[in-house]
Amino acid sequence: MSMELWTLASSAGVLITTMLLQSIAAVAFIVFIVFRLMGKNYFAAVISAGFAGFSLGATPTAIANMTAVTQRYGPSPVAFIVLPLVSAFFVDLANAFIIQWFLGFG
Repeated sequence: MSMELWTLASSAGVLITTMLLQSIAAVAFIVFIVFRLMGKNYFAAVISAGFAGFSLGATPTAIANMTAVTQRYGPSPVAFIVLPLVSAFFVDLANAFIIQWFLGFG
């Protein structure tokens, strides 16, 4: 058994377009919404870096992004409390309820 990746070749254009649009939307949301709502300061920059990591798909990526920023520019302990709580706890709970809600329509 092998992975027949060449069967995805016909979908490559759609996949690349989708990834590009998602990246543009994430960057725009981070710059124009997250950074501004968090106060346009260093804390906001660290949270924005974390949100960029979270938009890549996982909380550990968010923590890695925040760690990279804080190692270079200094600590932001509140950001390391806020982002993991929000991304791991609240998002996981919301996903559980949303999945159950969609399964109710099936």
